[in-house]
Amino acid sequence: MVVILRSDKATGQQGRKTFVLLGCERSGKYRKYRNDLEVTITGTRKCDCPFRLRGKPIPNGEGWVLKVICGLHNHDLAETLVGHPYAGRLKPNEHVLVVDMIKSLVKSSNILLTLKENNKDNVTTIKQFYNARYTYKRSIRGSRTEL
Repeated sequence: MVVILRSDKATGQQGRKTFVLLGCERSGKYRKYRNDLEVTITGTRKCDCPFRLRGKPIPNGEGWVLKVICGLHNHDLAETLVGHPYAGRLKPNEHVLVVDMIKSLVKSSNILLTLKENNKDNVTTIKQFYNARYTYKRSIRGSRTEL
């Protein structure tokens, strides 16, 4: 997957230009958020991939020019998109269907099967579905806590 690493828009201030920097989702390194006393083993998809594209708008406003900064990957490309966070996101119409089925008290596994029957290219996993269900239930709960 190619993701936006950085972007900026010219606002008239000196030194600001419109650009977009695209890169592999596996670029960068894993950054530990806490300094644990004991070493924890983490699984991460980050492997410092050097793949980069830089996009600049054409001066007459007709489109964009992409320049390849580095066209190489230092990892094997994925054969399927299963497990990719971006590819597994629920589309708006799927999200509406999920909410309706949750309200009807349908089992989680049946909801996921229905999603996959409606769209053969759907690569949503059960964990991504559980996250969407949690977000919906949290929005219903509002400011009240679970206790």
